[in-house]
Amino acid sequence: MYSFLRPFLFKTDPEKAHHFTLAALGTAYRLGLLPKVNNQTRPTRLMGLDLPNPVGLAAGMDKNGEYIDALATLGFGFIEVGTVTPRPQSGNPQPRLFRLPEHEAVINRMGFNNHGIDAMVKNIQNSRYNGILGINIGKNADTPIEKAADDYLICLEKAYAYAGYIAVNISSPNTKNLRDLQGGDELSRLLYTLKNKQSRLAAVHNRYVPLAVKIAPDLSEAQIADIAHIAEQTEIDGIIATNTTIDKTALGSHALADEQGGLSGRPVREKSNLVLLQLVRHLDGKLPAIGVGGILSGEDAAEKMHLGAAAVQLYSGMVFRGPDLVRDCLKACV
Repeated sequence: MYSFLRPFLFKTDPEKAHHFTLAALGTAYRLGLLPKVNNQTRPTRLMGLDLPNPVGLAAGMDKNGEYIDALATLGFGFIEVGTVTPRPQSGNPQPRLFRLPEHEAVINRMGFNNHGIDAMVKNIQNSRYNGILGINIGKNADTPIEKAADDYLICLEKAYAYAGYIAVNISSPNTKNLRDLQGGDELSRLLYTLKNKQSRLAAVHNRYVPLAVKIAPDLSEAQIADIAHIAEQTEIDGIIATNTTIDKTALGSHALADEQGGLSGRPVREKSNLVLLQLVRHLDGKLPAIGVGGILSGEDAAEKMHLGAAAVQLYSGMVFRGPDLVRDCLKACV
């Protein structure tokens, strides 16, 4: 079905095509037209969680948790929704999503457009999904960076009861100064604050929900080593590597090469893999890493596992391959 729809979708504005695709998927699910893919292919232990397989959906596809049940039929071992913020926000002005088929790439500057954490919680409550659900949290654009921890704490508290794990997004290039939180003292303060809140919530709910942090591909090895050290010190449960890149040199003279926003898809693969390799080396088995970025085939997913990822996540590759990508990755990661 996706291969049939793809030519039509690629003639449509990318953001409209995104919403159309999800709406069609949701409709097909409600009508019982989606055959459920067997996802029991490789039991995986991740951050203390039991997954049926190590192939997950990355944040960004379903920002508000509106299509969890439909997406679950595609075979994912876990699903991550978001990024969500405390208050609803419209994100950056349109156009803000660009498709580059010749590079199998996407540029986005969405800016955490979402309906807010309360709306997401209602959607999750209405879902039938009983698998591992990650909730990716961020800060509102108008929250000063020095107050960012307040926003993360609000989302952490409201999401805790509904999450299999919570991912802390400090690496989107589309929220001003957000990536400053990846550095040294700022990162330590934020993670210690969140870990203290996590401990209190675990006591209240009698349930431990792991915390992961999502990092950028635009980091030096010294920065990666610092992040690994801080993550170990603060006892964060895992690291997601990586988000989108601001480096667009791989696009050469492409007409969209000067567009602002994060680049994902094939051009980020090597940068993401290098960060993953260095991160795994510095973590030295103390924490798991989840590999994301540039997966367009089963071989790409298997390569990240070979580099030391405990699990992988997909998103931009599905724009070009559709649900077949999930099945290819399931076959490759056995």
